[in-house]
Amino acid sequence: MTAQVETGSSPQAPEPEEESLAARLQRFVGRPSRPPVSAADPVNQPMVRHWCEAIGDGNPVYTDPQAAGASRHRGLVAPPTMLQVWNMPGLRPVPPLPGEDQLGELIGILDQAGYTAIVATNCEQEYARYLRPGDLLSATSMIEAISEEKRTALGSGYFINLHETYTDQRGEVVGTMMLRVLKFRPNERAESSPPAAPPRRPRPVVNDDNRFFWEGVGRGELLIQRCTGCARLRHPPRPMCPHCRSLEWDTRRSGGRGTVYSYVIPHHPPVPPFTYPHVVGLIELVEGTRLVSNVIDIDPAEVRIGMPVEVCFITVDDELVLPQFRPTVGNRER
Repeated sequence: MTAQVETGSSPQAPEPEEESLAARLQRFVGRPSRPPVSAADPVNQPMVRHWCEAIGDGNPVYTDPQAAGASRHRGLVAPPTMLQVWNMPGLRPVPPLPGEDQLGELIGILDQAGYTAIVATNCEQEYARYLRPGDLLSATSMIEAISEEKRTALGSGYFINLHETYTDQRGEVVGTMMLRVLKFRPNERAESSPPAAPPRRPRPVVNDDNRFFWEGVGRGELLIQRCTGCARLRHPPRPMCPHCRSLEWDTRRSGGRGTVYSYVIPHHPPVPPFTYPHVVGLIELVEGTRLVSNVIDIDPAEVRIGMPVEVCFITVDDELVLPQFRPTVGNRER
C-alpha cells in the first residue's frame, strides 16, 4: 500500500481583520474616564461670594447670613450651578497614573484617526440638594456613551457622553452632570469657495403638535393650548394633558401681556446671526402659562425679574415671524 504525498506549501491561515475604529471606541463605554476626584477645599463662603460677583447673582441666600437664616434654607447655601466648581483640578493638576486616564486614551485614538478637534456641545446638571458651607465633595466620571460617526457643520466626528456623579462627605449623591463633547475632523475649506450666505436665524421645528402655534404667530396671534377636559393651559404644545391625560384640546388667544419670570444674557461664545448681548427670557403670561422668548427694545442690563412685558411680532430674514417681548409702554426706555 502506498501513500500519496501532496507537495507544495500549505495555505497560510488568514490574518485577523483589524478592529474597526468604531469597535475600538465602544470598548471605552462604561469605563471610568478618570480616577475619582476629591475636592481640595470644602464648600466655602469666599468662593461663593466670588462666584456671585462674577455671575451677577444677587440672591441673598448665597451671601447674606441673616437673609439666608430667615429663608426656608435656614442658613447659607451655595448656588446649585457651582456643582462642578468644587472638584476642578486647578492650574497644576496631579497627572493620573498609567491606565487611569481612559478619556485621554480615547481622545488620543481619535487624534491619530484624524479627528483632531473637540468642542463641548451641551451640559445637563441635576441637583439632589443644596450644598452648604462645610460640605466636602467627591466626583466620579464615567464614559457613558459614544455615538456612531455623525456629520455636522463643523465636520464628521463622534459625540462622547460623560456622566459625572457628585457625592458629599457622607457618600450621599448631591448632584449629577452629563457633559457631551464632539471629537471631529474639521472640514477643509476650499480657497476658491464662494462667499457664504449671511447666517439665518434658526428655524423652529414645526410638527402636528405645534403647527397651530406657528400659524397663529404668522397671523400676529399668540395662541396657547388648552385642555378641554380640565381647562388647564399648557406650553410648549403636546398631544396629551399632563394633568388629566386627556387628548382633547383647543386653543386660547393670549392677550400677550406678562412678566419676566427669569432670564439669561448670553455673552460667549457668539453664535451668528445673533447680536450680543441679548436677553433670553422666561415669560409668565397673565393667563398663567410660561414661554421662552427674547426681551427686546431695552438695554439688557435694565431687565429685571417681575418686569411687565408685552408681546410683539417681528419678521426676520424676510419670512420668519417670531413672538418677542418688550417692556410695556410705561417701562420702555425713552
